[in-house]
Amino acid sequence: MTGPQQTLPSSQRDLKRPLLWLLLMISAVGNVVANTYVNGFVGAGFGLAAMGCAAALISRHRKGRRDVTRP
Repeated sequence: MTGPQQTLPSSQRDLKRPLLWLLLMISAVGNVVANTYVNGFVGAGFGLAAMGCAAALISRHRKGRRDVTRP
Protein backbone atom coordinates (compact mmCIF):
# COMPACT_ATOMS: atom_id res chain seq x y z
CA MET A 1 0.00 0.00 0.00
CA THR A 2 1.37 3.38 -0.90
CA GLY A 3 0.51 6.55 0.91
CA PRO A 4 0.16 10.02 -0.52
CA GLN A 5 3.43 11.30 -1.86
CA GLN A 6 4.65 14.65 -0.67
CA THR A 7 5.96 16.80 -3.46
CA LEU A 8 8.16 19.81 -2.94
CA PRO A 9 8.18 22.88 -5.11
CA SER A 10 10.76 22.60 -7.87
CA SER A 11 12.90 25.36 -6.34
CA GLN A 12 13.33 23.35 -3.12
CA ARG A 13 13.86 20.11 -5.02
CA ASP A 14 16.55 21.69 -7.16
CA LEU A 15 18.32 23.16 -4.14
CA LYS A 16 18.62 19.99 -2.04
CA ARG A 17 20.89 18.01 -4.36
CA PRO A 18 23.63 20.67 -4.78
CA LEU A 19 23.42 21.44 -1.07
CA LEU A 20 23.98 17.77 -0.22
CA TRP A 21 26.96 17.65 -2.60
CA LEU A 22 28.42 20.78 -1.03
CA LEU A 23 28.00 19.39 2.49
CA LEU A 24 29.54 16.10 1.38
CA MET A 25 32.64 17.85 0.02
CA ILE A 26 33.00 20.09 3.08
CA SER A 27 32.64 17.17 5.48
CA ALA A 28 35.08 15.01 3.49
CA VAL A 29 37.73 17.75 3.51
CA GLY A 30 37.01 18.43 7.18
CA ASN A 31 37.45 14.73 7.90
CA VAL A 32 40.88 14.63 6.24
CA VAL A 33 42.07 17.84 7.90
CA ALA A 34 40.74 16.92 11.33
CA ASN A 35 42.24 13.45 11.25
CA THR A 36 45.58 14.86 10.10
CA TYR A 37 45.94 17.90 12.33
CA VAL A 38 43.40 17.84 15.16
CA ASN A 39 42.25 14.49 16.58
CA GLY A 40 40.25 11.41 15.65
CA PHE A 41 37.06 12.36 17.47
CA VAL A 42 36.56 15.53 15.45
CA GLY A 43 37.43 13.62 12.29
CA ALA A 44 34.90 10.93 13.18
CA GLY A 45 32.20 13.59 13.41
CA PHE A 46 33.07 14.87 9.96
CA GLY A 47 33.20 11.29 8.69
CA LEU A 48 29.72 10.56 10.02
CA ALA A 49 28.42 13.73 8.39
CA ALA A 50 30.00 12.67 5.08
CA MET A 51 28.44 9.23 5.33
CA GLY A 52 25.04 10.77 6.06
CA CYS A 53 25.26 13.08 3.03
CA ALA A 54 26.39 10.21 0.81
CA ALA A 55 23.55 8.01 2.04
CA ALA A 56 21.03 10.78 1.38
CA LEU A 57 22.38 11.32 -2.15
CA ILE A 58 22.27 7.59 -2.91
CA SER A 59 18.75 7.30 -1.52
CA ARG A 60 17.52 10.25 -3.59
CA HIS A 61 19.18 8.84 -6.71
CA ARG A 62 17.67 5.40 -6.29
CA LYS A 63 14.24 6.82 -5.51
CA GLY A 64 14.41 9.06 -8.58
CA ARG A 65 15.38 6.16 -10.84
CA ARG A 66 12.61 3.98 -9.45
CA ASP A 67 9.99 6.68 -10.09
CA VAL A 68 11.16 7.16 -13.68
CA THR A 69 11.33 3.46 -14.63
CA ARG A 70 7.85 2.56 -13.39
CA PRO A 71 5.01 3.07 -15.83
